[in-house]
Amino acid sequence: MVRGGGRSGGVKAARRPEVRLPPLVDFEEGGLEADGDYDGVRFGASVDLADAVGRGARFMDCALEGCALDRAELVRARFIDSVLTGVRGVGTDLAEASLRDVEVVDARLGGTQLHGAVLERVVVRGGKIDYLNLREARLTDVVFEGCVLAEPDFGGAWLTRVEFRDCALKRADFSAARMESVDFRAVAELDIARGVERLAGAVISPVQLMELAPAFAAQIGVRVEA
Repeated sequence: MVRGGGRSGGVKAARRPEVRLPPLVDFEEGGLEADGDYDGVRFGASVDLADAVGRGARFMDCALEGCALDRAELVRARFIDSVLTGVRGVGTDLAEASLRDVEVVDARLGGTQLHGAVLERVVVRGGKIDYLNLREARLTDVVFEGCVLAEPDFGGAWLTRVEFRDCALKRADFSAARMESVDFRAVAELDIARGVERLAGAVISPVQLMELAPAFAAQIGVRVEA
């Protein structure tokens, strides 16, 4: 089920997933398999997926709870109707992965590769993600809520109905990004390092406009002097 999709100030709101997991079976295998199918599986905190290779694997109705994902290779993996809670790791490779109807809660990740990925009806709530690579990714109905994104890279990404709520965006890169109904108004901290000129299609608050005014002026070559 999804909810949302209404309008707020003329901006189409993101449709949020409502994930209801079935009874789950605990994961007991030693590691992941490339192109493996995992349906209704719980990966608990004792499961160490560091350096696991699960290229092209499919996770449906799964729960990942406190798993270590350091350097896990999950290129082109698919996560459907799943919840990732308290996952942690550095260098997780999810390039060209697909996430649909997924909740990511209190993640502690660094250098996660999601370039070329497709995210649809995804909520990222709480936690901290450093150096998130979303270059050339497609984000539709995605909400970042109450989390910290340090130096995220949205270069060349498509963002449609994306909301940033009560989260901190630090040194974000939106170079060559394309936006439609992207809502920054409820961001706790909006720090754009590159790509401020790519905000067409987004909505910001009057206060944020004043804060970004120097960057807008610099972009069009205007000098501001007292």
